[in-house]
Amino acid sequence: MSTNNPKILVFSTNNISDPGIDLAGASHMDYPESVKVITVPCSSGISPKWILNAIKNGFDGVFIAADGTDCPYLTDCTDRTAKVVEKSQELLTANNLDPRRVKMAAICSVCAESFVSHIKKFHKALSELNN
Repeated sequence: MSTNNPKILVFSTNNISDPGIDLAGASHMDYPESVKVITVPCSSGISPKWILNAIKNGFDGVFIAADGTDCPYLTDCTDRTAKVVEKSQELLTANNLDPRRVKMAAICSVCAESFVSHIKKFHKALSELNN
């Protein structure tokens, strides 16, 4: 685990959260450079095994930038994504890893400030977990 600068993997959705994250970068909003983003079509399609794999392979935390109620594919996307997080936390616990290493928040296409705020708080929480 990275103690000083935790590595965070972000799962972002191409239609909803990606534009908000891109806006944060285009607006030169400051967030940790150790954040890496992978785009997926829908946040409810993320596999808990992917989250476990990320943690086991060097990421300190995984942040799911969920579609929320704006999902173009599913009306119950938020509930499904919450179940992904719950199953991921159970999988982390079963592997003797702290379930607080996975976090979810709805990030909309214009939510650059919200994304940066969530990431900074998560980064700080992971720093404290790693100490």
